[in-house]
Order: sequence, then structure tokens, then C-alpha cells
Amino acid sequence: MSEKAQIKVNDNGSLRVTGDVELIDKEGNVFETKKVFSLCRCGHSANKPFCDGTHKKIEFESAPRAK
Repeated sequence: MSEKAQIKVNDNGSLRVTGDVELIDKEGNVFETKKVFSLCRCGHSANKPFCDGTHKKIEFESAPRAK
């Protein structure tokens, strides 16, 4: 049985993805990923869709909470 995937919304940062997931673009191409990776949420990464830490340099702010 596969490990349950998890997506964690980091305050002022990326989306941290853990588990067995497949990341696919609009055209159906599969991105190579590891068991743990981070997706850009600020929109300024030079390595989209992956996070490269740019959110720290631009002082990205977002801390959503589930209701």
C-alpha cells in the first residue's frame, strides 16, 4: 500500500509535498520528483514549479489557516 501523500502550506513560503505523488504539467508531461519536494507559492522562483527560496528574498507573506 502506498504512503499517504501530504501537502503542507508553510507560512510565508512553499508548499511542502511528502509522499508518493506524480506532478504533471498541463500537457501531461511528468516532472521528476523525490519523496519530499517543495512547490513555489510566491510565483518568483527561477525553478518553477519548484521552490528555490526566493520567497525569503522578496519577503513573501502568506499564512492561510484551514477553517
